[in-house]
Amino acid sequence: MTRSLPIPDVDIVVAATTGDVAVPATFAGIEAGKDIALANKETVVVAGELVTKAARDHNVSLLPLDSEPNAIWQCLRGEDQSVSKLIITASGGSFRDTPIEQLADVTLDQALQHPTWQMGAKITVDSATMMNKAFEVIEAHWLFNVPWDDIEVVIHPQSMIHSMVEFADGSVKAQISPPDMRLPIQYALFYPRRLHNPNIRPFDPVGTGALSFESLDPERYPCFSLALEIARRGGTWPAALCGADDAAVELFLAGRIGFMEIPVVIAEAVREHRNVEEPTLQDTLDAAAAARRRAAGIVEV
Repeated sequence: MTRSLPIPDVDIVVAATTGDVAVPATFAGIEAGKDIALANKETVVVAGELVTKAARDHNVSLLPLDSEPNAIWQCLRGEDQSVSKLIITASGGSFRDTPIEQLADVTLDQALQHPTWQMGAKITVDSATMMNKAFEVIEAHWLFNVPWDDIEVVIHPQSMIHSMVEFADGSVKAQISPPDMRLPIQYALFYPRRLHNPNIRPFDPVGTGALSFESLDPERYPCFSLALEIARRGGTWPAALCGADDAAVELFLAGRIGFMEIPVVIAEAVREHRNVEEPTLQDTLDAAAAARRRAAGIVEV
C-alpha cells in the first residue's frame, strides 16, 4: 500500500472523499503529525480502532467535520463529567414519510430528493437507508470512546438539532443550527476559535417553530440494524460492511437493484466474510475490497 506524505507546511489534512479510498491518505497524514479534519466516515468504520490508536500514538487530533459527530464534539467541549448517553439525530432521509409497503417501488430520483440536506448521490442514498446513521454510531463509538449501548439515534425531521449529549446528572446539551455544512466545517478548521461568518444563517427559534422527535422504525430502515449487528462483531467485519454497502449503493444507482434490495445484497455479501480478529490496516482494506467484489457479483450483468 503506497502512501503519499502530506506537504510539510500543511497545517491540517481534510479527509472528505467518500469510501475507503481516504484511509491510506488519512493514515499518512497522521504519521506525518498532521491533525485530521475528518468528514470521511468510512475511515473510522473500516479502521476505527487502528485510526484512533494511530492518532494517540502520533499525538494527532481527529477533528470531526461531519455535522453529527461535530455536534457531539461541541457539546463535550469544556466538560469533564461522565457521559451517560450520546443522542444522534437523523432526518429520516428521502422516504421517512413513504408508506413502508411502497418502498420496494421507489425510484432513484425519489431517493436523491433529501428533505433537508444537499449531498452527493452515495451519501443521500445512505441517508435514505439509514446506513449513514449506522456509520455515525460506529464513528461516535470510536471517536468518543462511548459504549455501543450508550448511543441512541432518534428521527428529528427539522434537522436543527444535530446531536445531543446526556451527562450523568441527567443534563442534556444540544448543538443547534440550521442544516448548513459551513458551520461544522468552519468549527473544525478554525478550532478552538469560533469565528463570525455572515454566510452562516443563525438559528431562529420563533421562525423555526416546533422541534419534534420520533423513534427509529427498524422495519423502515433494515440497513441500520443490520449494520450495527455486523459492526459490533469487531475485527474486519465493519470493513466488510463498508465495502458491501459501497457496492450495493452503486448497484442501486446504476438501476440494477431496487431500493429495498440494498440490505439484501449487503447481508449476502458479508455472509461469507472471513474475519480477522486483530487486523492490520491492509487487512481492513482487503476485507472491504473482498466484500465489495462479492456484492457486485451477486447481480448478474
